Formats: sequence, structure tokens, C-alpha cells
Amino acid sequence: MSVRVLLADDQPLVRAGLRVLVADHPDLVIVGEAGTGAEAVDVADTAAPDVVVMDIRMPGMDGIEATRRITAGADPPRVLILTTFDDDEYVYGALRAGASGFLVKDMALEDILAAIRVVAAGDALIAPGVTRRLIEEFAGRPEPAPPRRRLTGVTDRERQVLTLVGRGMSNAEIAAELVVSVATAKAHVGRLFTKLHARDRVYLVIIAYEAGLVAPPR
Repeated sequence: MSVRVLLADDQPLVRAGLRVLVADHPDLVIVGEAGTGAEAVDVADTAAPDVVVMDIRMPGMDGIEATRRITAGADPPRVLILTTFDDDEYVYGALRAGASGFLVKDMALEDILAAIRVVAAGDALIAPGVTRRLIEEFAGRPEPAPPRRRLTGVTDRERQVLTLVGRGMSNAEIAAELVVSVATAKAHVGRLFTKLHARDRVYLVIIAYEAGLVAPPR
């Protein structure tokens, strides 16, 4: 079964590069393109993509608002933010709006395709280096930090697991750290998804930070 992809970027060359690359991979198919956030919302509604590759900075409606609208519907597509990140102060807002992860524009095109597949499979695109930058971005925002989140109904072990997820660890790394099986680590993460109403691991990272389990890097 092919993964249906919508490309939303105001740079035609970016879309063209991805379009040409995708043409060589039968498991991926471009079902639409958009040059603005508003167009992305409209095309996502009609083309029914599985994954939207979304730029943040676009004319008119930006990628954050477009992501919020696209992910607000029933059974929405997954959204991957396309950003330069190092100088983009809106990544945290995009993840909060419902994005499942992000891509960096200078990534190899093959890596971008692999990331699309990962997200389409229901996982989130996040790594230790990404987590560190995400926390730095949030900690550096000029507005006051939100009140600390309360983790109601979370066991001590689940709190440990959430802390490790917040540090960007995979299930295998969590299992090694806690000396449990990978299946057990995966089960703990699954319960956290349910208890905290989290969409994916990216959202768990955000919750871990808001709960004070992950401190900003110094």
C-alpha cells in the first residue's frame, strides 16, 4: 500500500526536488502540493493524504496554523514540519499544534523519505539531538513558561519511562536503562499514551518537559 503524501512549501524547487525523488519509490505517491498554509488545509481536505510535509514559514497562513487545522479533524493525516530549525522559533508551537515531528531542510533527500515512512507507520520522528534542541527552543521563549503539568494516575515506573522518553531515548534504550525487556518498555510507553492522551512520542517529550521531568540544557 502506497503512502499518500502532500507537499506544502512555498519554494517550488523544494517541492520539485521531493516530487522527482518520490517518483522513484513506488511505496510513496504525491497526491497534492500547496504553496501556502491555506492551500495545504484545502488540499489535505480533498486529497486525503497520509502524511503532510509542511513548511513553517509560508505567506498568509503559516505552517503552525495549517497544522492545527489539519490535525483537528477526524482521523487526520500525520504532519511532518519542514524547517531550518536552527533559526526557527516556531517549532515548539508546531508540535503543540499537532505535528508528529519535523524535518530539517538540509537533510539528505533519502533521509526525508525514510522519515515520511516512519511517520506514516504511526511513529514519531524524534531523536536525542532533536529533543535537546526542542527543549532549548521552549526554554528560550520570551513568554512565561506554562504551569507545571500534573501527572495524575502515572505510576513511579511510568514516570521514569516518561523521563527517558523526554530525553529522546528509544524503547530499546529505555529497556537497557531500566534493565527490562523491550516489550515491557514498549508497554509502559503505550500506557503513557493512553493515560496522558498523547498522540505520539513527540507529545510525550513535551509533557515530560512541562511536568518538570526534563530540565533545559545548561
